[in-house]
Amino acid sequence: MEKYDYIIIGAGSAGCVLANRLSKNPAHRVLVLEAGGPDTNINIHIPGAYTKLHKCKENWGFWTEPQENVLNRKIYLPRGKTLGGSSSVNAMAYVRGNRADYDAWAELGNKGWSYDEILPYFMRSENHKQADELDEGYHGKDGELHVTVPVRFRTPVLDAFIESCAAVGIPPNKDYNGTHQEGAGAVQCTIKDGKRCSGAVAFLKPVLKRPNLTAITRAHVSKIIFEGKKAIGVEYIKGSKKQLVYTNKEIILSAGAFQSPQLLMLSGIGDRAALKSHGIECLHELKGVGQNLQDHLFCPIGCETNTQIGLNHYIPILKQLKAAWDYFVNKKGAFMVSPLEGLAFFDIYQQGAPANFQLHFSPMWLGKDYNYDLYDTNTYPKVDGFTILPTLLQPKSRGYVTLRSSNPKAAPVIQPNFLTEKEDLDQLVHGVKLVMKILEQTALQRHIKSYGAPADRQSEAAFIQHIKETVETVYHPVGTCKMGNDDMAVVDAELRVHGLQNLRVVDASIMPKIVSGNTNAPVFMIAEKASDMVLEAG
Repeated sequence: MEKYDYIIIGAGSAGCVLANRLSKNPAHRVLVLEAGGPDTNINIHIPGAYTKLHKCKENWGFWTEPQENVLNRKIYLPRGKTLGGSSSVNAMAYVRGNRADYDAWAELGNKGWSYDEILPYFMRSENHKQADELDEGYHGKDGELHVTVPVRFRTPVLDAFIESCAAVGIPPNKDYNGTHQEGAGAVQCTIKDGKRCSGAVAFLKPVLKRPNLTAITRAHVSKIIFEGKKAIGVEYIKGSKKQLVYTNKEIILSAGAFQSPQLLMLSGIGDRAALKSHGIECLHELKGVGQNLQDHLFCPIGCETNTQIGLNHYIPILKQLKAAWDYFVNKKGAFMVSPLEGLAFFDIYQQGAPANFQLHFSPMWLGKDYNYDLYDTNTYPKVDGFTILPTLLQPKSRGYVTLRSSNPKAAPVIQPNFLTEKEDLDQLVHGVKLVMKILEQTALQRHIKSYGAPADRQSEAAFIQHIKETVETVYHPVGTCKMGNDDMAVVDAELRVHGLQNLRVVDASIMPKIVSGNTNAPVFMIAEKASDMVLEAG
């Protein structure tokens, strides 16, 4: 009978950090089980190849249920299915959120999660190339996760975006991860020397030679095994065979906001009636499993530029070959960078509150006829432009994840209930109106040749229609195994599953409320803090 001290389910951002930290002590035998394969796809490691990862084999490719308030559209939900998880397929933005986010977690009764208490964990992971140029006391220089503001490719439209934001009341901010989040500036990215720095690259692969660390890929966990209320092992499927492994200490579930609750339910943990409907015996009832689903939403507003200074003109094959030469030989050019170039954070009502809204800026446009639900990159225009994406950071709508069947390889039912709450749509409309003002500013006007959708740039009805036709998630699902002490909480402040022994959840699903920004950096932080909790428990 194979036994390990710690079994980590999922080699995404959190799982990679945990594997590194828990295996540092050679006395600890650590096993990581990852359903996907190795991160050998070259496009994973080239930042500029981001668009090629949406529907590759390294992506789970989930879909929502039809969204009643979004024209009954099913909305695509990419999730990484490889070493590094979604940090291997995301847009590489490094954003922490703001002080108020984490202080709110602590105020809900989650001791130890205030901003001052979690900041050291962000800094422990981080190795920021420009740390000395940013706000003092907020950035690490010695961590494994390399972060940088890309300088090998930068369009003049970014500076025009920042200047135009300032003209409408959003000041420049060189460090949104520093003293204050509010303002507009260049994006900080998880990139090192022109290559993606995923969780696997930063934390897992450098330590895989440790004799006490084992990572098994293409190992699809089907259930957690219990002895009474104690988690004692894991059943997983590799190829056509089911295999069992057991733990001396703990099992740590780091499968993400969709699959962590799914696996709990497959293991008999969840709402009794829901489990019974799939023929699953309820071993421990926790009604909150799969509930409280939250995600950020954005919609694109794009323009064609009057010069070829962005990313679109690299789409033709000859231009791609030129860009590849620049990338591999000259270490410069469009393949060196994320598709995101700038970000802005602010209070959508401009009343001085902490940031609750965001703009993503990309030096690329999708054209006027791009199908947002097919993700067909072949329809991208080959002339340059840019896109500003108004982004809802604090959605009021809540959804859920539940089982589609008792088959562990069946995708879960994902029902986010987007735009159920009127305030969510109202804020997006406010955001679209603000972007229209930004586009009218002189700095951006000098670059704009023509406008994309919405064609009607004055009508609120047109804005609402555009939002419903094009809105997407920002691929930031959280909350489905939330931390807290109320009846719907799944884990406590130590991330232990309520009422069970030897089982924790460590990933974005534990967030009681979504943070005000891209969620990958907070997941690294959560895992850093969790590793200390696990080690302290012995």
